[in-house]
Amino acid sequence: MELTRRGRWGLNLVVALLYLFLLAPIAIVVIAAFNSGEYLRFPPEGFSLRWFQAFFASEPFIDAFIFSLTLALIVTVCATVIGTAASLYIVRHSRRFRSALKLLMISPLPVPAILTGIALLIFLYAIGIGTQSFFNLIIGHTLVTIPYVFLTVSTVLVGFNRSLEEAARSLGAGPWTTFFRITLPILKSGIVSGAVFAFIISFDQFPISLLLAGVGATPLPLQLFDFLRFSFDPTAAAASTISIVMTVIFVLITERLVGLESLYRRGES
Repeated sequence: MELTRRGRWGLNLVVALLYLFLLAPIAIVVIAAFNSGEYLRFPPEGFSLRWFQAFFASEPFIDAFIFSLTLALIVTVCATVIGTAASLYIVRHSRRFRSALKLLMISPLPVPAILTGIALLIFLYAIGIGTQSFFNLIIGHTLVTIPYVFLTVSTVLVGFNRSLEEAARSLGAGPWTTFFRITLPILKSGIVSGAVFAFIISFDQFPISLLLAGVGATPLPLQLFDFLRFSFDPTAAAASTISIVMTVIFVLITERLVGLESLYRRGES
């Protein structure tokens, strides 16, 4: 019993240190955003909202924020449609090449994003569309976000009870009616979760954006990078804090809509 108690305390300590390691950088950025001083530093000199006002008063930051938001929304739609369709085909219909197709769909995950960006840049210029920066960004961001949609939808599909679809078909429902009335609602948790992941990854994507963005197409991560090259005031921390808050809001929306715990339980079943 004594060893078990010590082991539990040791496990709790390791988990606490892990959470501290993961959350400390985020907490430092958020706290630094409220610094009243002239320079980005921690601990802050005092409390002030002046740098949030500076962010909203900065036209380059607002333009970059709107650009990233628009790009992320378009990429989310593309990645969700492609990832869901690929998951349905591979899990349900693919037989001979199922393993190879799965590896192909998740291949962008283990490859460093900077290498993916270089390969895409060379490929896009080779086919003659290398100067279309916004379209290139959509392609690049969609490529690296599809695996998240594919994995979350596949997790739900693996435990899917197909007898529900068979019952609908036996009662006279057509293929499309069965899909929209039975299949799609059951897949909702995986689709919504994958879409949220895709949005967050696209909105914060830096390596792909660095290589594929052109003149007049500056996502927020690139604007932050350029800003910190010439200035070091807490406006960058304020911009990062706004991005963090938006990410948290999207996660809470996901939990509200589908429940992360329910998705986890389906993955275990």
